[in-house]
Amino acid sequence: MRLIFVRHGEPDYAHDCLTETGREQARQAALRLSGENITKVYSSPNGRARETAGFTAELLGLSVSVLDFMHEIDWGDLSGNEMRNSGHPWSLSDLMITDENILLANCDWRNHPYFSHNKALRDYDFVVEHFDSFLEELGYRREGNRYLCVRSAPETVALFSHGGSGACALSRLLNLSFPYMCSILPYDFTSIIILNFPDEPSSLV
Repeated sequence: MRLIFVRHGEPDYAHDCLTETGREQARQAALRLSGENITKVYSSPNGRARETAGFTAELLGLSVSVLDFMHEIDWGDLSGNEMRNSGHPWSLSDLMITDENILLANCDWRNHPYFSHNKALRDYDFVVEHFDSFLEELGYRREGNRYLCVRSAPETVALFSHGGSGACALSRLLNLSFPYMCSILPYDFTSIIILNFPDEPSSLV
């Protein structure tokens, strides 16, 4: 299986849709993806992601299946208390590097004060739990820190989502900490990330 992550185009956050620039980005992304032999298109329920996915789906003659769990994540203190940088996970991840010299790849980020009471951690857990179920439906079952291919899965699927929920899923897939993904891989609007999975049963990812 090939799993293609695509972030939405430039958004109008107030109306949860794309700007004109975002629509042009989505058109160009669709053209870029037209030769990837995509068989299924999935999207976050947020309007900006669904609109971006729609350009690719229309070009390929496919429908868009909505994955509710891939909605954009929230951040801030769970109890409503003030947090540094309002709990923004990308800013906090950078501060963990610059202020504390933390090696983020496999750090104990869940217990760090920046994340232990952050809504982002709650949403991270929600995304990865459901993402594992999604992958199992596609033929890959989580076993420990890896995924076992349980059936032949030769298809290519595209998943349109967000910087936050996309980072959650990639963190889970690559076994790298969420702050590491936020800091090292903050992919921009309509960025495309392609992951190749072995598709022979009993192989491990």
